[in-house]
Amino acid sequence: MFKKLALWMIAAGFGTSAHAADVTLDTLAQRVAACVACHGKEGRATNEGYYPRIAGKPAGYLYNQLLNFRDGRRRDSAMIYLVDNQPETYLREMAEYFADQRLPYPKPLAATTSKAVLERGQQLVTLGDKAKKIPACVACHGKALTGVTPATPGLLGLPHAYLYAQLSSWKNGTRHAQAPDCMAKITQELSMDDIGAATAYLASLPVPDNAVAVAVAIKPPLECGSFPAQPGAL
Repeated sequence: MFKKLALWMIAAGFGTSAHAADVTLDTLAQRVAACVACHGKEGRATNEGYYPRIAGKPAGYLYNQLLNFRDGRRRDSAMIYLVDNQPETYLREMAEYFADQRLPYPKPLAATTSKAVLERGQQLVTLGDKAKKIPACVACHGKALTGVTPATPGLLGLPHAYLYAQLSSWKNGTRHAQAPDCMAKITQELSMDDIGAATAYLASLPVPDNAVAVAVAIKPPLECGSFPAQPGAL
């Protein structure tokens, strides 16, 4: 895309060919500039609003999401425009760039929901609900909820609105992941009240200092297409 822009500028007379040859329009910094317009400097979004933080997320997770937007499993016009026709090499480099960012998290906003709702959220996040066959969030996202490499994201430090919207999108079928889509199956068992409780509890939690995705081999409770096979997983 950037190379085409350079050729167009030359053809339109914007500078001489010699000058244009000295201008680099395809650096990694230029490719990620569109990302920081929404996600904040170096991918550090705030805990308010909708846009999620992408700094420090596992590179495999970020890469999978870029592919999901490109291939129609996730819907967002700005993201689709950004990744459309981008080679996978570029997408992987962008994912690795943001995964390498190690930045502090803001303090969580004060919870505005009831104690009972937060207690239900804590149950779902830490224990799940055996009666409804809902696994705990910690079973896949790690005991500290900071994510598991190479492709499972952390759930802390994200805006409540974003968390609620994503689980709701899986439940109503407007967000998908690579098959088998384990999150789609889990959210079908969650009521909207459950989604509200789990996301309110997650959004109320502080992020540990120096939080990073852990490198441990785990066996997810459900088969997940976006979760790579891990020999020797517990």
